[in-house]
Amino acid sequence: MVACGLATHYSLLARLPLIEEQLGKLVTDDPSVIETTLEQYSDLVQPDGSSVLQRLEIVDKCFCHDTVEEIVVALEVAASETKDAWCISTLNRLKKASPLSLKVSLRSILEGRFQTLDQCLLREYRMTLQAISRQISNDFCEGVRARVVDKDMAPKWDPPTLEKVSQDMVDQYFLPLSEFEPDLELPTKSRETFLNRTLRRKLKHVVDFT
Repeated sequence: MVACGLATHYSLLARLPLIEEQLGKLVTDDPSVIETTLEQYSDLVQPDGSSVLQRLEIVDKCFCHDTVEEIVVALEVAASETKDAWCISTLNRLKKASPLSLKVSLRSILEGRFQTLDQCLLREYRMTLQAISRQISNDFCEGVRARVVDKDMAPKWDPPTLEKVSQDMVDQYFLPLSEFEPDLELPTKSRETFLNRTLRRKLKHVVDFT
C-alpha cells in the first residue's frame, strides 16, 4: 500500500494503540507535526518476490490500454511469453469476472483520475445503485448467488462475453439517477464551515505571532 502510494506509513498492529494515543495528544493540525509523529512509530517493509510491485513493468504494459479487450490480449501475450504466475492468475480472474462489471470498472477508473473526491463518490454511488437495482443487468445478484448463496462458483453473466456488452449498457451506470431515486448529497456545507473555522484559526495564530 505504501509503495503504491495508497498509504503514507506502515506500522505493526501492536503499535496502533500507541499511535492513536500520541496523535490524540497533539494540539495542532500542522501536517509536518503529524508526519513526524507517524514516522516515529512507522516500520520499514520490503515487498517479497511474489509482490505485484516486482512486476510493475508488466502491469504498466498490460494495463495501459483503454479497453478491457486490449488489456486481456496484453495479459495473454505476457502470460504466454513469460509464464509468470501472476500474469496467468490475473488473466484467469478477469476471464471469470462479469464482462459488464469489467467494462464499468475500467471506465470508472479512467474517469476517476481527473475527478475530485466529491465527483468520485457521486459516480460510485450511482454505479452501486444501478448494480443492485438489476434494471441494466442481474450480474451483481448473480455473483452473490454463485459465491455466497449456492456457492457453486458458476455465475451466469448477462451479457456473457465482453463482445456482447454494449456501450449503452456501460453508459447507463454513469447517468444521473431517476426522479424517484435522489442523487448522493454530500455534507459540503458542514465541511466548508469546518474548513473556514480551521483557516480562521490559522490566520489568528499568524496575527498573534506577528
